[in-house]
Amino acid sequence: MKAQPGDWLIVERGDVDHHARRGRIEEVRGPDGTPPFVVQWSDSDHTVLVAPGPDAHVLTEAEATKSR
Repeated sequence: MKAQPGDWLIVERGDVDHHARRGRIEEVRGPDGTPPFVVQWSDSDHTVLVAPGPDAHVLTEAEATKSR
């Protein structure tokens, strides 16, 4: 998984009661755009360091805008 600041991290949730969680990637700390990422979650405005798991994917700003 690779990203750049401004991309969106989408974490899919496995249960039926929750929607995917979205966060804007503020900083990429791994080499060559790899995790961990500093993410500001859109549902809480909290900014955290995230090492995404297999249930996550990255969308560019253009992809995120198109998917809304």
